[in-house]
Amino acid sequence: MTTIAEYVKKRDFLVCVDSDGCAMDTMNIKHFRSFGPCMVDEWSLGEWRDEILERWNVINLFSMTRGVNRFKGLAMILSEINGKYCVIEGLEKLAQWAETSPELSNSALEAAIAHGGDNVALKKALSWSISVNNSIKSLPEEEIKPFPLARDALEFAHARADVAIVSSANLGAVLEEWEKHSLLPHTDIVMAQNSGSKAACIAALLEKGYDRSSVVMCGDAPGDLAAAEKNGVLYYPILVGREEESWREFMDVALDKLISGSYAGEYQAQKREEFLNNLNK
Repeated sequence: MTTIAEYVKKRDFLVCVDSDGCAMDTMNIKHFRSFGPCMVDEWSLGEWRDEILERWNVINLFSMTRGVNRFKGLAMILSEINGKYCVIEGLEKLAQWAETSPELSNSALEAAIAHGGDNVALKKALSWSISVNNSIKSLPEEEIKPFPLARDALEFAHARADVAIVSSANLGAVLEEWEKHSLLPHTDIVMAQNSGSKAACIAALLEKGYDRSSVVMCGDAPGDLAAAEKNGVLYYPILVGREEESWREFMDVALDKLISGSYAGEYQAQKREEFLNNLNK
């Protein structure tokens, strides 16, 4: 697997693609069956299970915080739980780490625990995250699949541009899923949770010599849009509930506009508005 230090720009254009909820139809099943339930179990929140799981899904799937890093989402809902249901011991330390750590991953959390002493919330967050990863591995294989046309779109793009996975998901899960469904051959580099924030990943890729107007980030969540805008690159939304339609338009319209230099301006504004309206409906 190519690292960012080894990565070499091959083409003038770069397509960055998120994984969960964008190329892979995995957001709902992972949150419904793994992220939320593992949190309820880790913090013994069964007394309020249904309402807490509903809030978890709103935060992580069905609002403008969709796609937030797992530890940021955890800190958000634990803060709500601390105020509404029960005291979450050590919450302040966990919230501070989730807000300030340059890397939000299991290994980074292990390092924080090693240097931060006996903090209950940090340790439980790591235990929860490991449980989530194990739970995801046990999900039915037939239910972990790409969105229709995602593979076709990646192959189409890869013939014309460099393609980078830019995801906040666990690296092992991304590699396994993309390899299994034959998506990985249509990419040049994988940048996941261990590589830093999506904005940092795009910034590192830009250092390889791409013009900002020749780079597009394909994503399904506000964090993808924010990462693109922070770096001054273009954004193409994979609309929640309209994923197949979005990938078709990417092949029929968006990639041509990127390559012809006509993506910025009216078309970019139109896609941004469609994206925000779709999540705010």
